[in-house]
Amino acid sequence: MGDPHRNCPSRDCHFSERRLASAMVTPEDVKALRKKLGCTAKDLARVLGIEADEVFAWESGERFPTKRFVDKMTELEQRGAEAFPKRRKGDATEMERLADPELWKILRKLLAHPALYRQVKKLADEMPDPVDD
Repeated sequence: MGDPHRNCPSRDCHFSERRLASAMVTPEDVKALRKKLGCTAKDLARVLGIEADEVFAWESGERFPTKRFVDKMTELEQRGAEAFPKRRKGDATEMERLADPELWKILRKLLAHPALYRQVKKLADEMPDPVDD
């Protein structure tokens, strides 16, 4: 089959340029895009609204992204690394927060004090749900 990008003017051409040079995005294209954006497969999957396993399948050549996802990746390339907000230094991960004894103390208080639960629920209703991101 050969390299579909052998005619690219530069071996370092952008994801969108490589996409125009051939009808198919290769596993190397997806890996190169992630490297350029400084994101993990999980980060890319989250922004694309898919499971990380799908990105891994693209990168292994097991499956290939549809036009919809290729277009989204082209947009991400244009936005650059800012498309992937980085965690601020010192911010705990979700797993670190789950292991924090203070979280469990707060949960115990929420269960024991209905008035506190109502106040927290009202405050939580004003916050965006991370599942909707």
